[in-house]
Amino acid sequence: MKVLMIGDVYARAGREIFESKINSIVKSNEIDVVIVNGENTTHGKGLSKEHYDFYKNLNVDVITSGNHIFKHRETVNFIDETPDLLKPVNMDSYTPGSGFYIFEKNDKKICVINFMGRTYMDNCNNPYEVMDDFLDLELDYDILLVDFHAEATAEKIAFAWNYDGIITGFVGTHTHVPTADERILPKGTAFITDLGMTGPINSVIGASPKSVIKKEKTGLPTRFEPANGPSVLNGVIIEINDNNKATLIKRIQEFN
Repeated sequence: MKVLMIGDVYARAGREIFESKINSIVKSNEIDVVIVNGENTTHGKGLSKEHYDFYKNLNVDVITSGNHIFKHRETVNFIDETPDLLKPVNMDSYTPGSGFYIFEKNDKKICVINFMGRTYMDNCNNPYEVMDDFLDLELDYDILLVDFHAEATAEKIAFAWNYDGIITGFVGTHTHVPTADERILPKGTAFITDLGMTGPINSVIGASPKSVIKKEKTGLPTRFEPANGPSVLNGVIIEINDNNKATLIKRIQEFN
């Protein structure tokens, strides 16, 4: 089985390159499962129902998210009806939606679970406690895939090492900068610290440089606008054998 996991799709530029590249990537790499982090899809923050439908029309299996998932009020109203759109599982339990999703592909039961880090991030529950509680449920699945949405690289790396051999594939998201440390950990977990962004190249992690520089130089409140222009698509392909073990993880990068 081959799983494609795509990093944070940012605003219109990200949507456009994703739409233009996804079918050829899936076909040329014989991809079985597509997972996308969509929390920056709608104008750089959040995910509207229109853009949820955009992904489903392109045959995305699961949409993960992060700290911006509820930036649009409408998301609160529809996320309970879209179990394949995940919130971080360790968000406050009063928030709607689910943090994991189990589905079947090619006679395999696949579980995708979404976490959020605590360092330099919004308040959330201890991811280790939540993960241990989840594992205690002993749910029926063959493959476990994790999107850990966090700022600090060490936080993501430590979590992956703690559950090495339990998680099939672990990817970090949120920083919008791809890392070059993809590998199979000693006990068998496919790992990368951060997938990077799918969005505008000439930007500051997706936003117009002009608006970000103004805030950095002056300290004044500034509305960030998504950048336009040429874009990049970042992600990984994880190969999993018939024994449900990861055998390969490789980065992909596409430009328009």
